[in-house]
Amino acid sequence: MISPSNRALAVELIQEANQNGARLAKACEELHISVRTYQRWVANGEVKVDQRPLAKRPAPKNKLSEEEKEAILTVVTQEEYVDLPPTQIVPKLADKGTYIASESTFYRVLREEKMQHHRGRSHKPERRIPESHLATSPNQVWTWDITWLAGPVKGLYYRLYLILDLFSRKVVGWEVWEQEEAKHAETLVKKAVINEKIKGAPLVLHSDNGSPMKAETFLSLLEKLGIKSSFSRPRVSNDNPYSEAMFRTLKYRPDFPHKGFSTLKEARKWARQFVYWYNEVHLHSGLNFVTPVQCHTGEHVAILEKRKEVYETAKAKHSERWARGTRNWTPHEQVALNPMRDEREIKALKKP
Repeated sequence: MISPSNRALAVELIQEANQNGARLAKACEELHISVRTYQRWVANGEVKVDQRPLAKRPAPKNKLSEEEKEAILTVVTQEEYVDLPPTQIVPKLADKGTYIASESTFYRVLREEKMQHHRGRSHKPERRIPESHLATSPNQVWTWDITWLAGPVKGLYYRLYLILDLFSRKVVGWEVWEQEEAKHAETLVKKAVINEKIKGAPLVLHSDNGSPMKAETFLSLLEKLGIKSSFSRPRVSNDNPYSEAMFRTLKYRPDFPHKGFSTLKEARKWARQFVYWYNEVHLHSGLNFVTPVQCHTGEHVAILEKRKEVYETAKAKHSERWARGTRNWTPHEQVALNPMRDEREIKALKKP
């Protein structure tokens, strides 16, 4: 329904276009209305006010009376029915020889009264804002997870524990064990902290909600080491995307043994080779094609600067081959884990 002010403006624009030589049908088409609608609006030379809101319409014959509506509200608030949906309330009433209205009518009345999902002890589901972290250098934010590696027989798996640095994508810690246990996670974190020489430094360790990640002994260790724990939202698989992407890279390697590892020793040997390749050889696309180790140590800045010079020299030599500028080899300055898009998204999540 178009407001009176917009209707008057549309008529004015159409008339102006028509007076300047445009066909009436084309002018109306530009505003997505028909010629018949325009003619109805300007009957008797004046812009008519929309009469539809003023029209008196008879009440539908099947409309509930106020007494019937009150009867529905009375029934659904009774102790016997307060926790039941209309699909169970209506048949129960029928068993007692009572029929007030259909299930859909019950639902409609409950929606109108804002009682549809939150009667009795039920509450509106709480929308959690994902934890967001920003890394501007190595060893500020780590993410970790556990993936299963197939064993020698069906149903037997080894567990690969792996910690990834968010800024550099370097694997700072890994181990393969036969079970998922908090004590293995504790050992892994201790070794990673010692190897990186960051004991006591501010650090965030992000993970999903697995039992080893939330074990009391593991959380106590993190507190002692000065590490802040961070968790994905329950039942949200993409709140830990960097670890998930790492495991996808791992399992899509050409030499990954899809038929399973014959022994725990073999699984550890393969994992060691993969981590070496990933850290020392692999040119990571998310790092502008330097290795994670080069990014972790800061060597990537000089490497990317040299690449930039090579490209600029090549362009100067054959400028006719370059339609645009040279490739951007600027090193990244920060990496965000689950960044919020803007303040409006935060408000939308918090809105009751």
